[in-house]
Amino acid sequence: MYKEYYGFKENAFNITADPAFYFESSRHKDAYAHLLYGIRHRKGIICLTGEVGTGKTTLCRILLNKIDPTIRTAFILNPNFSQIQLLQLINKDLGLPSIRNNKLDLITLLNQFLIDETSQGHNVAVIIDEAQNLNVHQLEQIRLLSNLETEKEKLLQIILVGQPELLEKLRKPALRQLNSRIGVRYHIQPLDKTDTGEYINHRLKIAGGPEKLHFTDEAIHSVYEFSKGTPRLINILCEHALLAGFTNETCTIDKDIILRCAKEALIS
Repeated sequence: MYKEYYGFKENAFNITADPAFYFESSRHKDAYAHLLYGIRHRKGIICLTGEVGTGKTTLCRILLNKIDPTIRTAFILNPNFSQIQLLQLINKDLGLPSIRNNKLDLITLLNQFLIDETSQGHNVAVIIDEAQNLNVHQLEQIRLLSNLETEKEKLLQIILVGQPELLEKLRKPALRQLNSRIGVRYHIQPLDKTDTGEYINHRLKIAGGPEKLHFTDEAIHSVYEFSKGTPRLINILCEHALLAGFTNETCTIDKDIILRCAKEALIS
């Protein structure tokens, strides 16, 4: 409803991972640099973690959109499959035949693909999102995939993306070999107060909001206090605030609106 009232081209605070609304905070810029370093320098296994709603999936989509075309990629959004199904998904996303049901055949096919790509000066990266949902056997399978290498370099770069629970899982004794092979690690922190304000204004601008629409400094401070700088919570709270502004026929989102909306959105 508020979209037409404010004249937005699209909703400003959707919680979907839309790269068009990507806001490059210093934290996300640093995380992106770590991912790119790990891939380009063939570090084998890379681990990116962060709390729910800190922008991990969006960052992965940005990476896929901007990465060098000589780097072939696969993006696994939901890894809640068997070991064979996970291999099939990886192969399929890399453009390989997915009809084989034998683990050995699937790995042999993948290995030959990696050797061919490397011979052409290419690299291959597999991003596995929500990796905290992988079980011990699946993670052990990933460790075995990281063994695909030449005498000088890793053939496959695997990016494990997940919530902090992934770090706890990797510390299990059964996964000590995998944990020791992680070449690059980065944990995304929430936005600080300054970035929170810039994030809100960035999304309003991308959505095409009018210049007369603005959040007061006190409102932004309250958004930060309630959300603790987590982008997804910022979106939820600001979505409620714009709807309240529409209801009250105002283009000024103040502290009182944020306080009311925080209670409605159950953010505390």
